[in-house]
Amino acid sequence: MYLDIISPSNKIFSGDIISVKVPGSNGEFEIFKNHAPIISNLDKGTIRVTNSNKKSETYDINGGVIEMQNNKIIILVD
Repeated sequence: MYLDIISPSNKIFSGDIISVKVPGSNGEFEIFKNHAPIISNLDKGTIRVTNSNKKSETYDINGGVIEMQNNKIIILVD
């Protein structure tokens, strides 16, 4: 599964991942490989990425949007 996290000024993360946990507007949720297509608003909180080496990285955001389709995830953050 591939993830891009993009802010208005730069690309924050780009690479293969195992999972990503995000602060959805209706609560936190996690996406794994072969998840159903989804588009959702994100609230202020922390994104937790588990990369292909099984190491976790976190990114604090003020909100944004996530789209998952065909094992490609794009997160646009404020």
